[in-house]
Amino acid sequence: MTKKYISIIEDNVIFRENMTSYVQQLDNYILLGVYEDFETAFDDLTSGNLPDIILMDIGLPGINGIEGTKRIKQQFPNIELIIVTVFEDSNMVFEALKAGACGYLTKSLGVPELNKALADLEKGGAPMSNKIAKMVVESFQLNHQDNTLSKREKEVLTLLAKGKTYSNIAEELFISKTTVRTHIRNIYQKLHVNSKAEAIQLANEKKMI
Repeated sequence: MTKKYISIIEDNVIFRENMTSYVQQLDNYILLGVYEDFETAFDDLTSGNLPDIILMDIGLPGINGIEGTKRIKQQFPNIELIIVTVFEDSNMVFEALKAGACGYLTKSLGVPELNKALADLEKGGAPMSNKIAKMVVESFQLNHQDNTLSKREKEVLTLLAKGKTYSNIAEELFISKTTVRTHIRNIYQKLHVNSKAEAIQLANEKKMI
């Protein structure tokens, strides 16, 4: 197996040292660079120090790991990025994966877990810690169980998309403004969104309205 180069982007000193030690214990990987912020790392990448794999924290100072992932994948699409973080928030996981990360690991990992994750990556997999993988599956199931809008909810969302106010919608559908608000709150929960714009965009993408 050809040895591959790994770089680390991590602002926490202790964890950065731990990750450095972990990578140095792996037979098939060479540590190329270690950085405490994205900006320094990106400057080095643009200078030609290109690793095969980057292990990157999400909660970096300045440009965070999600935005950093987007920038790296835009300019260096062949670099594989694995997010390594203390965060186990489903939104952060999905944002990182959408940005182009190929895996998501928690900072409780040790050398065996890192070695397994890199082996999974070699086989074309998307390495995730068990806890993260379980959360992804649960969120996926939730999305598919309760994101079906009722006929009335679709009517409300369609009118919202047309720029109608809550009062307009209430008058047109012969319901109270309170009922309109209840429908909109249910729409947000079912679609897992936080704003009217997000709800309309997602509904259009999924051809719900």
